[in-house]
Amino acid sequence: MTDTEGAGIVGVSTIGIPVSDQDRALAFYRDVLGFEVRVDAPLPQLGSRWIMLAPPGSAVSVSLVPAQPDAPAGVETGIRFETLDAERTHETLVRAGADVGEVLRWPDVPAMFAAHDPDGNRFEVVERV
Repeated sequence: MTDTEGAGIVGVSTIGIPVSDQDRALAFYRDVLGFEVRVDAPLPQLGSRWIMLAPPGSAVSVSLVPAQPDAPAGVETGIRFETLDAERTHETLVRAGADVGEVLRWPDVPAMFAAHDPDGNRFEVVERV
């Protein structure tokens, strides 16, 4: 192996989502969205935890990181989660009490809807094409 081999970025592991209450956020992403917990480890030096969750089978996870003054909760995350059926997923989240927008449909664009976690962090749910 040369000095430069393996030195570059090779993927996306986890995307941080700032939250005000890690337990409340964990319950939402696990119990409402159905994500599996990959890591939940204490960070005693920071007074918090390292929490990673992901949809079952997903290579990319989300990390629930404590909000900070320079990284507040309640943001547009830019995250697009995938679903096989936007309408059914929307109905499931509505029944679970999640804050979701209407299912949007445009010609040649996958069905999608916006949703918010308990902190108001916004993400989209997009039907797989």
